[in-house]
Amino acid sequence: MITKLRISGMTCSHCEMTVRNALLAVPGVSRVVDVSKDRGEAVVEGSAPIAALKSAAADKGYEVGAVE
Repeated sequence: MITKLRISGMTCSHCEMTVRNALLAVPGVSRVVDVSKDRGEAVVEGSAPIAALKSAAADKGYEVGAVE
């Protein structure tokens, strides 16, 4: 399953890496397809619950909005 998260607050490549690593640590994530500060989104593949994905990014200080 592919999940797209809207994430605001990323301002640099370090932010993108922080979000990527946080999402990779969530059980059920098979891979992080993309994290883009320019588009304000992250695309994740796997069976992880959406709530866990949102929480992982929010715990790092980023705002997580609509999920597609």
